[in-house]
Amino acid sequence: MILLKELPVRKKIRLNNYDYSNAGCYFVTICVQDGHEMLGEIMKGQSVLNEYGLVVKQEIENISKIRKECVVENFVIMPNHIHLIVQIVGDDGNRPVKDYTEQRADCHPPLRKSIPNMVQGLKGAVTRQIGFSLWQRSFHDHIIRDEAEYQKTWKYIDENPAKWSDDCYYKK
Repeated sequence: MILLKELPVRKKIRLNNYDYSNAGCYFVTICVQDGHEMLGEIMKGQSVLNEYGLVVKQEIENISKIRKECVVENFVIMPNHIHLIVQIVGDDGNRPVKDYTEQRADCHPPLRKSIPNMVQGLKGAVTRQIGFSLWQRSFHDHIIRDEAEYQKTWKYIDENPAKWSDDCYYKK
């Protein structure tokens, strides 16, 4: 009998039992496959986008137009990854003011309203426009739990290009 080599178990990166369609704010990072710098470059502390980066920018700006439940509040496009603050608005279309992570286990809104589905849509739209996929499988996310965390995340996004050489995604 031939024994199959045990496949590696993929680490779960989503919070167990959390509904990613809940109204709230999320910090999302999407990386380019293998860390290749395909979206532009950093010059004098500013992100300068190439043709692929401009497509990504256009599609990020389209998210709130296409998905009324998603509000992209801030983003930055780096040479090999993007960061976004995305807010899922409540069923009534109003943005929650202070309740960043309302948990409603008894409510199952359409899958379309989830962060993973929004990311899939963004990746797919970019891929269709440029003709091939730039993206690493999956994405990173963090649930923003309070105003202090929101402000810290906003500042991180704004300052990311100026601190590129210290970034964990920077390749020397």
